[in-house]
Amino acid sequence: MTGQCAVFPHTAIEGAIVTAPLLDQLISALRILPGVGPKSAQRMAYHVLERDRERGAELARVLAEAVEVIGRCDSCRDFSQDALCPLCRAPGRERGQLCVVESPADRLAIEQATGFRGLYYVLLGRLSPLDGIGPVELGLELLGQRLAQGEVGELIIATSATVEGEATAHYLAQLARRHGVRPSRLAQGLPLGGELEYVDRGTLSHAFGSRAEVPR
Repeated sequence: MTGQCAVFPHTAIEGAIVTAPLLDQLISALRILPGVGPKSAQRMAYHVLERDRERGAELARVLAEAVEVIGRCDSCRDFSQDALCPLCRAPGRERGQLCVVESPADRLAIEQATGFRGLYYVLLGRLSPLDGIGPVELGLELLGQRLAQGEVGELIIATSATVEGEATAHYLAQLARRHGVRPSRLAQGLPLGGELEYVDRGTLSHAFGSRAEVPR
C-alpha cells in the first residue's frame, strides 16, 4: 500500500479523493515561481511524478546547490558564485561607465540587447517607501562609495519607466552629481509603466543608445 501511494498520490477515504500530504507540499512549493498558479503548479508536479522523476531529482539537486552556493557580487550585487562576478573581473570592460539596473534580469537584458561594454550596479528593487524599500535596502551607500572613488565618469540610470522607477532615477541622479559624476537616463522609447526585462531587444537597444543626461 505504501508503494502505491508513492506512485499514485491519491488515497480514497469514505468515497472522497484525498491528495497525499507530500504532493500538496510539492504543489505549494512550485507556486513560489512567478506566474505559476495552483493549476500550473499541479500540472508541473504531476508531470514530474508521472513522466520525469529522474530529471525532477536533478532539478532538485541543482536548485538546492544554487540556493546554497550562489550569492551576490561584492562590487555590483549581481548573482555570483565568487566574491566578484565575471563581468566585474573582466579586464576589457569600460570602468568609467556604470549602468544602474533594478534586477539581474534587467542587467542580462541590456547585456544581450546592446553593445554596452561598461559595468553594472544592481539595486535589487526600486525606492518604495510604502513597501519599506529605501536607500539602505537598495545598497545606495555602497554605490555612493563607488562613485566617490573617482573612477566612474557616467552613471547610466536604467530603472523602469514606472512611478517608483522614476523616483529612483531622480535619487540616483542627485547622488551622481554629489560625487561629480554625469548622470544619464535611457531614452523614453520605453513604454511608460513597463518593466525593463520584458521590453523587446530592438526597443531596448535604441533607448540605451539614445540615452540623455538627466535634467536638474
